[in-house]
Amino acid sequence: MDQPANPTIDIDMEDDRIREECGVFGVFGVDRAASLTALGMHALQHRGQEACGIAVCDGEMFHTERHLGLVGDNFTGDDPADRLPGNIAIGHVRYSTAGQTVLRNVQPLYSELHMGGFALAHNGHITNAYTVKDALVEKGALFQSTSDTEVVIHLVARSKGKTFTDRFVSAIRQIDGGFAFVGMTRDALVGARDRFGIRPLLIGRIGDSYVLASETCAFDMVGAEFIREVAPGEVVVINEDGIRSFTAFPNAEKRPCIFEFVYFARPDSIVGGKSVYEVRKRMGQRLAQETPAEIDVVIPVPDSGVPAALGFAQETGTPFELGIIRNHYVGRTFIQPTQGMRDMGVRLKHSANRAMIEGKRVLLVDDSIVRGTTSTKIVRMIKAAGAKEVHFRSASPPIKYPDHYGIDMPSKDKLIAANYSLEEMTHMLEVDSLGFLSIEGLYWAMGEEYRVDEAPQYTDHCFTGCYPTPLIDRDRERAGGAKQLSFLVEVA
Repeated sequence: MDQPANPTIDIDMEDDRIREECGVFGVFGVDRAASLTALGMHALQHRGQEACGIAVCDGEMFHTERHLGLVGDNFTGDDPADRLPGNIAIGHVRYSTAGQTVLRNVQPLYSELHMGGFALAHNGHITNAYTVKDALVEKGALFQSTSDTEVVIHLVARSKGKTFTDRFVSAIRQIDGGFAFVGMTRDALVGARDRFGIRPLLIGRIGDSYVLASETCAFDMVGAEFIREVAPGEVVVINEDGIRSFTAFPNAEKRPCIFEFVYFARPDSIVGGKSVYEVRKRMGQRLAQETPAEIDVVIPVPDSGVPAALGFAQETGTPFELGIIRNHYVGRTFIQPTQGMRDMGVRLKHSANRAMIEGKRVLLVDDSIVRGTTSTKIVRMIKAAGAKEVHFRSASPPIKYPDHYGIDMPSKDKLIAANYSLEEMTHMLEVDSLGFLSIEGLYWAMGEEYRVDEAPQYTDHCFTGCYPTPLIDRDRERAGGAKQLSFLVEVA
């Protein structure tokens, strides 16, 4: 008798994903710096697929190139350094969290300031950007983009500092949120990180030259040696004299974003001295301890659920199988940033591997559950492949609060865990059982102890609602009015 066909469904796996923020890369003192920057951006492509750009300086002239789409579609083929000459460069891969996806918002942004040319690229989100922008516009500033990054350029331009470093430090002291910047002047590479270190930024070295990047996987790509992280609240200036460090936020406290481990970072990256891959496996191990089930096979939701599913399977002694096969060759130009555009875009094909599913009690493991819409489609596909039972596990705690630090996340009313009980979600996802990793379990996987009565070691607000910074723009919007900031002393 002929075997039934494997069920295949058109799933846009990005439709119910938390979108990565952006990725930044910078290099100082390397011949043909644009070529090295393009390689680093390839390694960071997972952090943003909408747009990419490179800015380079040859000591006198700045050269910039910005595109919609992937790095491989725009900076391969001809050597980028042939058209972008110079030994200082910065690069950016983008997913929009502030500003529309149009070419004028693609980074790096470049401006001619009184002290010379300045290019800037940004990962994260400035939580008081619109409040600061309103104050700047009232004083006569003209904005060319809708990106929150441009606010910093205007603050640098209006600063009364004697040196560029003074001006840059003054500028970032007037903003809040989660951010990592790489910037470039005619003779220096600049890096900066927010006062909690929410967004990542690292320093590497190639010979006598220095590299800045969002993740260590970019260093691996270009053959750089990891030196250290840029500290929370630190500004680094790299020039011919080496690296100088400045403190922009004296009361900085280290609270990096825990979602780097849950989803954002590449599995082969090292974040905060920890292997992302190993942490994700430990999430699956603890998940198995906390939410056991009588099952025959553990199946990951590709690709981000693989390490946790492997940890779950090893902890329980249950077979691990690739029960969902993803077609990596379905075309995609870039992740569409709006629901309407995503609906019109190319769907990624996923097929159920019937031989691993039929007649079995299946447990699916994913990194997280956001809206639950894609999870329901996957469950139905597994059932159509003949699964006897379907159980679903999330390798992170329930997401109950939106992000405001550079992650594109739905509002609270769209987050399934914020609005329904576990029993209700189990019914909605059409599964036999549903389980989430506890917040204590997540910290355990990180090698930490969750402290209920103390400030958390990580930025974990999506699970706990504990935001590390004031959400000025959000609060202003809720209040229905504009409110300028008293600390904009250099704009007055």
